[in-house]
Amino acid sequence: MAALAVGALSAPFASANDDLEDRRKAVERRIEHAQEDLHESSSRMAAARSRLQAARTQLDGARVALATAQGKVAVAQQRDAEMQVELTDAEAELAQARTDLDTGRTDMRAQQDTVASTISSIYQEGDPELLAFSALLDSRTPADLTRSSEARDAMVGRETRAYQALSAAEVLLAVREDQVEAAKDAVQAKREEAAAHLAEMEALEAQTAAAAQSVAALVGERRTAEQEATVARAADARTLEALRREDARIEEMLRRRAAEALRRARAAAARANTSSQAGPPASSGGFLSMPAAGGVTSPYGMRTHPIYGYYSLHDGTDFGADCGSPLYAAADGTVISSYWSSVYGNRMIIDNGVAAGVGLATIYNHATRYTVAEGQQVSRGQVVGYVGSTGWSTGCHLHFTVMANGRAVDPANWL
Repeated sequence: MAALAVGALSAPFASANDDLEDRRKAVERRIEHAQEDLHESSSRMAAARSRLQAARTQLDGARVALATAQGKVAVAQQRDAEMQVELTDAEAELAQARTDLDTGRTDMRAQQDTVASTISSIYQEGDPELLAFSALLDSRTPADLTRSSEARDAMVGRETRAYQALSAAEVLLAVREDQVEAAKDAVQAKREEAAAHLAEMEALEAQTAAAAQSVAALVGERRTAEQEATVARAADARTLEALRREDARIEEMLRRRAAEALRRARAAAARANTSSQAGPPASSGGFLSMPAAGGVTSPYGMRTHPIYGYYSLHDGTDFGADCGSPLYAAADGTVISSYWSSVYGNRMIIDNGVAAGVGLATIYNHATRYTVAEGQQVSRGQVVGYVGSTGWSTGCHLHFTVMANGRAVDPANWL
């Protein structure tokens, strides 16, 4: 906010200087390494900006969370489809295993019938071993004996095959029963996995819905914050316009006082047959004492305002002094004004008379309070107030302005 002030109105005067462009570039190089200006906007605008920034940051985070949740849901849906296929395959395998089991049971019963028939036949025809012995006794020739032996072997072979087929059917039936049990276990496991996955899907979908609601809410919050920032900015613009008018009045007052002081000084010099020094010092002349403790946090110079975007003059030097630390008169002088400014907070102007051929005045801004009043004479080094953070300020500091013939100049050339 210090980019406005008195210097914004005195830019036409400064632009008349031939070396303004060189000075501007030099100042910009210094500003690149300077700390951020402490007083950028009104507290309302600062709060609106902070809220807007927070809403934007939270919205970015919410959108990332939503995208992450949506990605998880997409992966879960793909896995769900795969699990459905796996479950369908497992159920198909179970159905096939049950079909095979039914077939095996049918084959088992058939083999049991075959064995029973074989046993019944043997019972009816007699024991093959006994029949073979009887045939041996009844054989008249070697050929009869051979035929009897072949018949016996056929009967025994039929019996053996029947039992072997029955044993194979029993083994196959047991295998198929095991397959059915395994398939049932697989189907059960797939169903349990699907149920667990369904619960996970529901949780992810709820998370996605919550993230979507958060995004929607933050979008609304951002819009509200943007509206508040717009309203605050418009209010600040009106305040700044009033400040410009006030600063124009102060500049005109200081120009008149400077002109009158110079006139009196020249008249006195003429009477004394002496001459005054012409022009302000080109470099630090040390005429003014330091007005506060603490280093420079923002120097005098041209800049683009970080919030409002206009390019103008930061018309003074900011000293990052501690809250409540003393403010000192930079030179002897008279307090010609002390009042409240919505932008500068507590503001005091001291007329320091003629110095180096110009009418000099110093302005102290953002003080917590002053210890001197209008019309009071002050001496160099006298405590005139205390550092504060009033007006458009985000931290305790002194915004110190030096006016030469009613125009803001770089305090560094006078300190």
